[in-house]
Amino acid sequence: MSKQDGSSRQVTTGPVDDSATPILHVDMDAFFVSVELLTRPELRGKPVLVGGTAGRGVVAAASYEARRFGVNSAMPMSIALQRCPNAIVLRGDYASYAKYSKQVMAIFEQLTPLVEPLSIDEAFLDVSGARRLHGSPAEIAWTIRERVRAETGLTCSVGVAATKYVAKVASSRAKPDGMLVVPAADTVAFLHPLPVSALWGVGRVTEESLLRLGLRTVGDVATMPHDALVRAVGPALASRLERLANGIDPRDVHTTRVEKSIGHENTFGYDLTDPVDIRRELLRLADNVGVRLRKAGLVGRTVVLKLRYGDFRTVTRSRTLAEPTDVARRIYDEASEALTELIGDGQRIRLIGVRAEHLQVSGSGAMLWDPDEEWRDAERTIDEVTAKFGKGSVRPATLVGRRGERGERGEAGERGEARDEQSRADGDDDASTAAAGWGW
Repeated sequence: MSKQDGSSRQVTTGPVDDSATPILHVDMDAFFVSVELLTRPELRGKPVLVGGTAGRGVVAAASYEARRFGVNSAMPMSIALQRCPNAIVLRGDYASYAKYSKQVMAIFEQLTPLVEPLSIDEAFLDVSGARRLHGSPAEIAWTIRERVRAETGLTCSVGVAATKYVAKVASSRAKPDGMLVVPAADTVAFLHPLPVSALWGVGRVTEESLLRLGLRTVGDVATMPHDALVRAVGPALASRLERLANGIDPRDVHTTRVEKSIGHENTFGYDLTDPVDIRRELLRLADNVGVRLRKAGLVGRTVVLKLRYGDFRTVTRSRTLAEPTDVARRIYDEASEALTELIGDGQRIRLIGVRAEHLQVSGSGAMLWDPDEEWRDAERTIDEVTAKFGKGSVRPATLVGRRGERGERGEAGERGEARDEQSRADGDDDASTAAAGWGW
């Protein structure tokens, strides 16, 4: 997307045709930092970071002054401070962020009932039915920005377009504190000059593949022969990139949010090398995933293992089950099988993650048999004991006395889908995951 330091800012300043642009993407500007500055006005105009400072803490949010030094969210704090030695680091207050998020979302819902929150600091709005009461899409976007500023003291950026994808790109281009309307007739002209990284699904690895083919802009992707694009990125991603490159995105704004995955991951204070320690951590994470699945009344058909090595190389492996499960033991067994081929020879492991995908409501499909019946009964009994006596009152013996590390974070919902090293370079803050565990 656009550079997130505001240097490539693009905004709408005059009359524009917004007659066929009912979709808004509203994104708060450097949300965590902006909330902190409400009570620390003396820090305005200075490079400010919010995140963890101990061990392997990472950046949850960076002010635009800090971003000009090449600092961004999800970056290790140690690297951020190398790039910006004068940065002021704040540990953050998630309760305060949640309070302001609630206020902002309430403003959205007063203007249209069709609000799809993406995280604590951004949402899609469909204002098709709000025109009679509140004006055109551009007027509604202007109203949102003014009300957010007046009622919270914060700023936001708004993209207005015919589709969700283009609206999100537009809000990114408008940062900070701007509004960009992309008329429906100008969609392709707006998209085609942008770099290939502006396409959803193009992370660092995919971007490198496209650049090797000489594809540097969205327009290059749009005109690339289909067969050549398939050879470069595979048939599924090729089809999606072709549609997006031509501004095609049929998704509606959904007011109910369906979780796409449930998972936990942990970045360690020191690299793990002992396979016993690694599998012990894997068991703990799988147990947490199982608990959350059962609590949500969901089962998952796919188990995904994520590993990050000491050199920051990251790999994932997925295994699809014959029957969907909410049993931690099954999740662990599948992830452990995948782990076997990835560790050994003293390899240093920096991060481990486990998640369940392809979720469905528990009991929504009839199973021919339940291969995990005994484990399921045992784990549900543990759930009942935990509910009565508290978390940690009962747990697998393997976990007792483990060398635990702080820093675990959970992930759930749409943002758990297809996450990679570049995915949140699209927006301001990785707010949905950052608050849960950046080592604070």
